[in-house]
Amino acid sequence: MILLINKDREYLCNPGDEIGTDLGVLRVPEEIKIGDIVETHLGRKFTAVKPRTTDMFRHLERTGAPMLPRDIGLIIGMAGIGSEDRILDAGTGTGILSICMGNIGAEVVTYEKNLEFVKVAQRNVEKAGFEKQIDVRSRDVLEDLENLSGFSVVTLDMRNAEKVVEHAREILAPGGFIIIYSPFIESAKRVVEMAREIELSDIKTMDTVQREMQFDPRGSRPQTGGVGHSGYLTFARKLP
Repeated sequence: MILLINKDREYLCNPGDEIGTDLGVLRVPEEIKIGDIVETHLGRKFTAVKPRTTDMFRHLERTGAPMLPRDIGLIIGMAGIGSEDRILDAGTGTGILSICMGNIGAEVVTYEKNLEFVKVAQRNVEKAGFEKQIDVRSRDVLEDLENLSGFSVVTLDMRNAEKVVEHAREILAPGGFIIIYSPFIESAKRVVEMAREIELSDIKTMDTVQREMQFDPRGSRPQTGGVGHSGYLTFARKLP
């Protein structure tokens, strides 16, 4: 994939694509390289850059409300996810979390029971180029729990996540992390109660609130628009 940028316009595309824009038709050369300049038929110039996962978040297909990059960054940073991790992800959605974890070299098995979401996620994984690292499975993870074990990290973005947490000790490798995204505090509470019941360690829930600052001649303050709160992230670990 190539990202073509002209100021406030950008297009995620493949070599050989032809894209109609309000600045003219873009014909992407088959041999395009990073840094090349591509002109539309009206002479407007676009620069080719390598897309990052944050670019993919904006341009890949959506199935609803995907997890935000700030939440994904917190998950990766708090769990110390790296290239040697084998990860179970349930509630694939658009696949953006799996793609971000695959981007740092992790092997991901991700479950999604909504068939339409599965199709979108598979297309996104293919566009991102991680088909070999990310296994998108079209079924309910609850039906496969007895076959799942040895994962260094488990990430959940699904209803009734506590039902998976209940089996975390069987699914996780020693020292492994389980991270649960909850849109509502009630579901986060159920997850924490289950984690305590099965005696997981280092249990903590974080309210993911973030506000961008704005600076203008009148003064400086947080922006009033945009998403301030996105959800709750619960972290727990399997320790002896």
